[in-house]
Amino acid sequence: MRLLQLAPLVLVCGPLVSTARADDRHFETHVRPVLAENCFTCHGSNKQKGGLRLDTAAGFARGGDTGEPLVNAKNPTKSLILRAIRHEDLVLKMPPKGKMSDKQIADLTQWVKDGAVYPAATAIVEDPTKHWSLRPMVDPKAPAHAGIDHFIRQKLATKNLTLAPQADLRTLLRRVTFDLTGLPPTPAEMDSFLNSAIRSPHSALEEAIDRLLSSPAYGERWGRHWLDVVRYADSNGLDENIAHGNAWRYRDYVIKAFNDDKPYDQFLKEQIAGDLLPFKTEAEKHEHLIATGFFALGPKVLAEVDKKKMELDIVDEQIDTLGRAVLGLTFGCARCHDHKFDPVSLEDYYAMAGIFLSTKTMESFKTIARWHEHPIGNPAEVKAKAEYDAKTKGILARATSLTAAPDAFAKATGQILKDEAAAREKKSPDAPSAMGVMEGPVVDAPLLKRGNHLSPGAPVLRRFPKVLAGENSLPKDTSGRLELANWIAKPDHPLTARVIVNRVWRWHFGTGLVASTDNFGLLGDKPSHPELLDWLALRFIEDGWSIKKLHKRILLSETYRQAGVNPNAPEPDNSSLARFPTRRLEAEEIRDSLLAVSGRLDRTPGGIAITHVKNREFLFDHTSKDGTKYDSLRRSVYLPIIRNHLYEVFRLFDAPDPAVVTGSRATTTVATQTLFWLNSELVLSSADALAGRLLADSTLDDAGRVKLLIEHCYARPASDSEVSRYVTALKGFDDELHNRRKAWAAVAQVILASNEFITIK
Repeated sequence: MRLLQLAPLVLVCGPLVSTARADDRHFETHVRPVLAENCFTCHGSNKQKGGLRLDTAAGFARGGDTGEPLVNAKNPTKSLILRAIRHEDLVLKMPPKGKMSDKQIADLTQWVKDGAVYPAATAIVEDPTKHWSLRPMVDPKAPAHAGIDHFIRQKLATKNLTLAPQADLRTLLRRVTFDLTGLPPTPAEMDSFLNSAIRSPHSALEEAIDRLLSSPAYGERWGRHWLDVVRYADSNGLDENIAHGNAWRYRDYVIKAFNDDKPYDQFLKEQIAGDLLPFKTEAEKHEHLIATGFFALGPKVLAEVDKKKMELDIVDEQIDTLGRAVLGLTFGCARCHDHKFDPVSLEDYYAMAGIFLSTKTMESFKTIARWHEHPIGNPAEVKAKAEYDAKTKGILARATSLTAAPDAFAKATGQILKDEAAAREKKSPDAPSAMGVMEGPVVDAPLLKRGNHLSPGAPVLRRFPKVLAGENSLPKDTSGRLELANWIAKPDHPLTARVIVNRVWRWHFGTGLVASTDNFGLLGDKPSHPELLDWLALRFIEDGWSIKKLHKRILLSETYRQAGVNPNAPEPDNSSLARFPTRRLEAEEIRDSLLAVSGRLDRTPGGIAITHVKNREFLFDHTSKDGTKYDSLRRSVYLPIIRNHLYEVFRLFDAPDPAVVTGSRATTTVATQTLFWLNSELVLSSADALAGRLLADSTLDDAGRVKLLIEHCYARPASDSEVSRYVTALKGFDDELHNRRKAWAAVAQVILASNEFITIK
């Protein structure tokens, strides 16, 4: 009870993610295609059996002649539409000729559980070809030394508001340190900064930013942001949750790219077409190949019986990821029909699909399908691996092609078994490899009616979307990925720089200048400061696509250096940025901070994530128990990311679904987060280790230890009342527990469990 009396275990509550637009995207990508394929023939514009029409929002809401609503709001799993598609009784079976696939049923079930939002196609009246994000960037006039603040002040002036006073120096360094590294500042770093600030606060801040940007921790923090966007995971998820045993190479590539400040245009080119780029060294070649893991990392239904459907589903996932992650457009919504909102046609979609059908992602589509991996070892390792694979493949080919007479067949089979046993005895050479894609046979994709590969139309020549690129075509003898990469990375592309600049702004301020970070289309939000967005994007390009220079431009602005409270600007939503927005630490920051302040954080960089299973092996045994371990003391970015079974601490504090593009994490407040601070082994062991650190210094008295504890956890000096209160509490714990270390651990737990520890202001 004393824990509860000493510090309220209350978490900062942020706004929940807006669901309307997310539901629209989910519907267009996962629901409408299923309805079109299975339902619209009998329940569409031409025919309405049973009085039911499913191709419009109004028809779906009205229901059919039975009078029973299609969706049961009180008990969604008992909804009429779900009973029908599950074929649960003799009469109600839809579609009547055969049940939908498990994946389709799962998608519709999830949609119904989420409220069955059916977007009305008439909601958008704007001419999509004139949408703001598709227009060329315009360079507005602004003072070079105060560009950001100039635009923010202009917006504030329209509401008779002003910027908040500047944050105090301690608050500012803690904010900057967490933003750039995901870790708290140490007492020594704080003292050094405050001493430098005596001479010049601005110079001290700039020096601190340079130091943090040069730290390996910077790439670990900002690489994690990008991994959210590219749906990084160390397992496949879906039906066959097997290990992405080499995905960590892509993760380490991303971290290194941020630490090296690799120009963003080059960063994109390597991920889209790294296998096609020139290279000067073998190491650079391998880096480029690893980068193409961007397209290989997505979840795949590896046991899909229909191999062509599997191939097209993988292509769809790649198109959708590229669109959302890099360009902020939902290309995937045009798989079955012209995009309902954005100017992307069915032909545009299949023109892009040809690029990815001409790209080799999979080694085999046979159950269980195998994704392609690039050999990245030295020449001897690669040769030994190739020879082994050729030998075992030859044995399999012989076994499947025997047509001899019975006696000869038995003899030949016996020899094959001996050869196979010998091959197995000599284990496969451990040649390094990396998930990625490469060129495949060049094909143009047929235009599929309603996205159904069983209803192919004429081939569509490979090209880019016309609304963005005009009339264009691609070479006949290559996939077009290299051209795609170069087109996306053009300085005058209207979307590429805008999207990444907006992402960086969101990761610093909690909300992007365009709030819908992954959607710059008509369903997305309009920019709050359109001139500022273009000004930043154009400066970003002028600075050589340097993300580190973009950081400095933002972090040195008065807008960023504001206090978190502005008594003269009572604007609840803070849409004009009249104060710095308070935020809660993200899941990885919470875990890493607990380890850091307790002195246990292992700073070893990089390396393999999953150790209990090998590449392509199943993560769950026959008991469905996941054996993945999370007891490492390394930074959270190096822990395994398991689809379908995310680490509980990550789940608890809103880490994203690693199967989808996520540029803006949610922030929720639930009771189980409070229980985490009371009962979690991570918290308890951190509190104990922190107690050990305090007791190890015999020169300190109890008051001195309280001061050091507050400094470590909150990056500020303790007040006299805090020292008095915690010293008194310590005596009470000591009398009750009769154990000095446990008493200090109890006090440390209270301080760790407070709101201040996980709040940036």
